[in-house]
Amino acid sequence: MDEIQKRIDEIKGKLNLDKIRKEIQVIEADSGKPEFWLDTQLAAGKMQQLADLNKTLEEIDKLEEMAKMGTNRDLEKKLAQIELKTFLSGKYDELPVIFSIHAGQGGTEAMDWAEMLKRMYLRFFEKKGWVYEMVEETPGEEAGVKSITFLVNGRYAYGYLKYEAGTHRLVRQSPFNADKLRQTSFALVEVLPQVAQATGVEVKEEDLETQFFHSSSHGGQNVQKVSTAVRIRHKPTGLVVACQTQRFQEQNRKIALDILKAKLWEIEEKRRLEEERKLKGGRTKASWGTQIRSYVLHPYKMVKDLRTDFETSNPEAVLNGQLDGFIEAEIRQLS
Repeated sequence: MDEIQKRIDEIKGKLNLDKIRKEIQVIEADSGKPEFWLDTQLAAGKMQQLADLNKTLEEIDKLEEMAKMGTNRDLEKKLAQIELKTFLSGKYDELPVIFSIHAGQGGTEAMDWAEMLKRMYLRFFEKKGWVYEMVEETPGEEAGVKSITFLVNGRYAYGYLKYEAGTHRLVRQSPFNADKLRQTSFALVEVLPQVAQATGVEVKEEDLETQFFHSSSHGGQNVQKVSTAVRIRHKPTGLVVACQTQRFQEQNRKIALDILKAKLWEIEEKRRLEEERKLKGGRTKASWGTQIRSYVLHPYKMVKDLRTDFETSNPEAVLNGQLDGFIEAEIRQLS
């Protein structure tokens, strides 16, 4: 048990519990001010951060209680889970994320696969206790989605999810033709930190082209009659972002601008990594838009990460949000 206590003390030092307590005090003090609640999106993110900070302290207290009681079969598992947080020391790892899924080529098959990934990740977010909000969705013509974007609030959300970015490949019998032929589909996952408040990314108003349009609706009494949805095009780069789920134009515009800033940050980050690669004369660990994982449902069952070699023969569990093994392997091996 001396070794267990040593590991707990190392975790406490790396997580900097004094800093966590100070952050809790600051958020609690700010939440008592009326102006704190004027920006509902920012306030919700801060309250989620407060809950996550308190949860971390509770987890440490629980670990120490279990260690004092002696050997416990759950102790090692919980210790490993909290130790994982000590790997998340990147500049943006603590930030919430902008999480997008885009169907690849392949029509209805690919759009259905994007829908399956959407369900998988939403289940994972819920298991983590993260708060998420859909800000843009383009449905498929027959099934699934062409693209969808969420804001995900949770401490270390970017640190946990950043290595999920890339191309996900599905192999299965097609549910969309009578012969049930074997079909391969692709979807791209994008994970960006919500860097709008964390970096100095600036966007000039004259570089923006803004359009307002009707939000997607299924009709009925509550059909949108006002063009509240916002689409912004960044002229220098050609980037286009949209937000359509808020009630007011200004709210949608703010979220769209935050997404645009994150995408501009990504462009600069790619440029920085490429320069770093050239200077080192080799490859960097970070890779963008590469195929990262295969999900095989036919003729055998397997999900395998192509970078860490972590795999499982239970794709049903994975597609129901059981991603912890894959994400733990990514953080330990790729960080």
